[in-house]
Amino acid sequence: MSVRATGAARVAGVVGRPIAHSLSPVIHGAWIEAAGLDALYAPFSPQDEPAFERLVRGFRGGVVAGLNVTAPFKERALALSDEADPVAIRAGSANLLLFHEDGHVEARSTDGFGMIAAFAEQAPEVDLTARPAVVLGAGGAAKAAVAALLDAGSPEVRVVNRTIARAEELVFAFGERTRAFALADAERALDYAGVLVNAAAAGPVLALDHLPEGAAVMDMTYRPLKTALLQAAEARGLPTVDGLSMLINQAKPSFEALFGQAPPDIDVRAVALEALK
Repeated sequence: MSVRATGAARVAGVVGRPIAHSLSPVIHGAWIEAAGLDALYAPFSPQDEPAFERLVRGFRGGVVAGLNVTAPFKERALALSDEADPVAIRAGSANLLLFHEDGHVEARSTDGFGMIAAFAEQAPEVDLTARPAVVLGAGGAAKAAVAALLDAGSPEVRVVNRTIARAEELVFAFGERTRAFALADAERALDYAGVLVNAAAAGPVLALDHLPEGAAVMDMTYRPLKTALLQAAEARGLPTVDGLSMLINQAKPSFEALFGQAPPDIDVRAVALEALK
């Protein structure tokens, strides 16, 4: 049954640039309809960081319940908040902003939760605590991935980035159990690793020859669903985790925070896959 929003609808959305590719409106929209809520979930795409800041200022006071935040605004989202949960502070970025009626802006990070849940869902045989993890990228998504992997018990997280200085900055922020590698040195980073996570929007396809048997490969990208990296991992017989699983799992706590109830039990992955076609 389709639900028509009224003037009293609870409004939320997702903000990023570009944003037209985002499946978040599809996922949250399916949950809103299944739950019969008087609500809207809309995409927003400010041109640049100053425009994003104006958007956040304009939504203070709770006219909009909140926003999921995607690239390139995750780090700035945390900086613009008045309060933040410990996960967002540790990650150095936020993918969820909540606008309270008293004018306060609260930042949260559900990316790490979504990533770990995606591993449990699609590669349950992989022990995240057994061997080092490798994260490709050094932006907001990479920071959330590093924080989540450390919190999950990874013995070491190796950050690989084209610009070694960015990787070193990230490693410095986390301290122990992290190491920085230049992209040219990626093969050494993969030695004895148990997990490889691509958290770079346009990350290069690494040669996986040095990745041990049984290591899991995840790509946060979901357009295409089977990226070149995941195809290379499958060709080697390695377990893979796709970005759609992470997107859906990070969206679950976001939906509850935005609309005050857990998402309804529907096959939202099927809905998202249909939209991907």
